[in-house]
Amino acid sequence: MTSITSIADLEAIYGVPSTAAAVKVSDRLTPEYRALLEASVFLCLATVGPEGVDCSPRGDRKQLVRVESETCVLLPDRRGNNRIDSLRNVVRDPRLALLVLLPGSGTTLRINGTGSIHADPELLESFAVDGQAPRTVLKIQIDQAYFQCARAIVRSGLWDPDHHVSTTELPGPGQILQAMSDGEIDGRAYDREWPERARRTLW
Repeated sequence: MTSITSIADLEAIYGVPSTAAAVKVSDRLTPEYRALLEASVFLCLATVGPEGVDCSPRGDRKQLVRVESETCVLLPDRRGNNRIDSLRNVVRDPRLALLVLLPGSGTTLRINGTGSIHADPELLESFAVDGQAPRTVLKIQIDQAYFQCARAIVRSGLWDPDHHVSTTELPGPGQILQAMSDGEIDGRAYDREWPERARRTLW
């Protein structure tokens, strides 16, 4: 198998981007891109650090990202597993990227930029849900914003219920944890307790 190792070799295969692919890139949120961002409740956050790269899901009940300005947005860090892989990376290397999804839409929004982590009490309280404030907020300075066409969503049938997998045919979190812990974690108990644990710790 031959590896492609130069930009010239890549460009020889793929050619030149179309005018549409080039003109869609902005160094700020246009009104159209802001509308997409404010309609989203789910995104993937990519970061990079000394140990490598990381990609983490982020979701919220309503609007996920708050727009502070055309070039700056705020993302609360809701409760999770406390690994804080993404935040550890941002502290050491601020570069990051967002892939913003809109359930039911084929269009996605991509944002590249840099991040900083903030824990000002008033800022945290402004993001509180059901009385629970995030412990930190990620402030993102936008370098690039652009939409991605729907081909990947269409090919995958992502929002089509007929394409949804049956969870009963997949290993669940409990089964995975029991196997990874060599039986130290009781997988059935983990799955049984999960709904109540999630209800108490969602925000």
